[in-house]
Amino acid sequence: MLLEGKTALVTGGGKGIGRGIVECFLKEGAQVAVVQRHAADQELQGNPAVLGIQADLTDTAAIPSVVQQTVHRFGGIDVLVNNAGIMFERSVSELRPEEWDLMIAINMRAPLFLTQAVLPFMRERGGGSIINIGSIEGLAANPEHAVYCASKAGIHGLTKALALDLGSDKIRCNAIAPGWINSELSETYLASQPDPVVARDALYNLHPIRRLGEPADVGDLAVFLASNRAEFLTGEVITLDGGRTAKLPLPF
Repeated sequence: MLLEGKTALVTGGGKGIGRGIVECFLKEGAQVAVVQRHAADQELQGNPAVLGIQADLTDTAAIPSVVQQTVHRFGGIDVLVNNAGIMFERSVSELRPEEWDLMIAINMRAPLFLTQAVLPFMRERGGGSIINIGSIEGLAANPEHAVYCASKAGIHGLTKALALDLGSDKIRCNAIAPGWINSELSETYLASQPDPVVARDALYNLHPIRRLGEPADVGDLAVFLASNRAEFLTGEVITLDGGRTAKLPLPF
């Protein structure tokens, strides 16, 4: 197993992309601390390889305790996955300062200070892997997503900066920029369209691979990035979108 003997801390690991990462890590032998605002569900709580931690990551004062709980339970940290994030739609003319602050606090500030908190323990291990979850919206934009796009572009830039600063400690940092990944939220969004069947078909047509992404697709890539097989890979933002952003739009 690729992650046998490794301990990972995954934020927002209870559902969606985060849950896909956690499940793939567990299959590959890792011990996983799952950090989220709400308590972990029974399936996760009943797994001896999982530590559920409730924390509000908008509060930087809570971050050292998250890391200490992980180290106390598992003895160290080898992998940090900064997955927790929020997104809402707001026009630029209506955006309020507190909304900007909230999204930046979760999507950008928490990853930086979680990284800071795990550094001593990764150095004790002789290295580690930091995986940031960005987005194709850090590369291009959708309407009314100004703050989200800014936060994800920031994560991509932070990824490269961390790779540069931490490389001498053998701590690698890469980002995954997912496209459309199936979730309860995405299904609700499709169902809300005037004609969900037409909307889904149009969505498929955006993807050369002719399917949508699944949380496990992100999880499988995260496993590789967390493993020793990726020892020479750092500072990269890997687009994972079924070819969506590789396709130039046609006018007909």
